[in-house]
Amino acid sequence: MINVLTPYQLLGGEEGVRRLCNAFYDNMEQLPEAEGIRRMHGADTTAVREKLFEYLSGWLGGPKLYLEKYGTVSMGLPHRPFAIGPKERDQWMLCLNKALDDIGASETAKGLIKAPIHAFADHVRNRETSD
Repeated sequence: MINVLTPYQLLGGEEGVRRLCNAFYDNMEQLPEAEGIRRMHGADTTAVREKLFEYLSGWLGGPKLYLEKYGTVSMGLPHRPFAIGPKERDQWMLCLNKALDDIGASETAKGLIKAPIHAFADHVRNRETSD
């Protein structure tokens, strides 16, 4: 029997996913290159940090916290009010990729996460170009 770990497990479960989300938003707040997407968030990122944690928990193979709380995992509607083009997608990915490095995610975890999450980030794009 082969024991296959989920990305959730590879990141260290709840604690690891929470660290990833915090590192992601810390990067968004600190990287000048992420200023565009940072402006889309309110002054206090506490609530959105929790939402990302809840979403990624289920998306990475852990407890489906976001689905249980909100009844859906569709990200199109929550992102519709924001102008998200390739530049914003790339800023989001910059913050996430750096967060994976910041928390010391394994190459295996990165390999399982990066391509699918880029596809996810591209999916919430609602503009062909960035303003």
